[in-house]
Amino acid sequence: MAHKVAILGASGYTGAELIRLISQHPNIEIAALGAERKAGMQMADVFPHLRHLSLPTLCTIDEIDFSQIDLCFCALPHKTSQQVIANLPGDLKIVDLSADFRLRDPADYEKWYGNPHAAVAQQQEAVYGLTEFYREEITTARLVAGTGCNAATGQFALRPLIAAGVVDLDDIILDMKCAVSGAGRALKENLLHAELSEGYHAYAIGSTHRHLGEFDQEFSLLAGRPVRVQFTPHLLPVNRGILATTYVKGDAEEIYRTFEHAYGDEPFVELLPLGEAPSTHHVRGSNFVHIGVTADRISGRAIVIVALDNLTKGSSGQALQNANLMLGEDETAGLMMAPLFP
Repeated sequence: MAHKVAILGASGYTGAELIRLISQHPNIEIAALGAERKAGMQMADVFPHLRHLSLPTLCTIDEIDFSQIDLCFCALPHKTSQQVIANLPGDLKIVDLSADFRLRDPADYEKWYGNPHAAVAQQQEAVYGLTEFYREEITTARLVAGTGCNAATGQFALRPLIAAGVVDLDDIILDMKCAVSGAGRALKENLLHAELSEGYHAYAIGSTHRHLGEFDQEFSLLAGRPVRVQFTPHLLPVNRGILATTYVKGDAEEIYRTFEHAYGDEPFVELLPLGEAPSTHHVRGSNFVHIGVTADRISGRAIVIVALDNLTKGSSGQALQNANLMLGEDETAGLMMAPLFP
């Protein structure tokens, strides 16, 4: 019997991506689609590329009978999920795609997001949702907090290296290039075509980007002491993709062997031949991560480059990967589609 799921925030980019992925899943059925401002509309009218699917009419959250739902995806805006999830049934399995449960300490959430945590009890049971590193905890979790797309990309580049102690923890630079869909679907002046196209700029420079909270939390936990990476994101005038160029102090061949050991059995992580660099073109629309390692011309330094699709592996694909574990399904179900190229 198929698992019945609800998607809250179905009219956003990550909601639409979840629908696209789940439509190919053999054992999951979409039973409800929540979209407060577009309640009563058909998904074909909101996202015409999904008109070939037979989907429920969009509705408000209050109209959903959660007693008939096995798992709920919350693709709601930041600062909204906490209150919504706090009011959902206490035995309902939930995968949250927002930032609202990523930081374990409510004080850290307030520091990075500017308002008190509104669901502290639920935060205590939330499991961080980077599947490859929290697989066991996710399998038995009730509430999983999906990572930020930038945070996921940086962690694929650095977690194995920090855990193995093969890089200098005080000399790490993360240079991130991000697609515009990572900013969501809401209308914003700086994201208009005329404002964004034919340009390329850094943003949240220094210490203001919220995903730094995830880096601080996860890297420090791994190292057993504070780790603070230097991180600058850049906004690209493209629809999908993230490319992280990471500069570290360490031996390239040892770093490569560390990745081979860490990712050798991972179905979605592809380690390229030493010296080869990945491209966002080669992961577009997929749940795959491509990692490349190159020795720098400066002896004892290396460059690690990671590419993934921010909407798929960075968000909705990761969410479905986690849901598969939570529902006892094959982790790769609905997610083995090849990237789109060109």
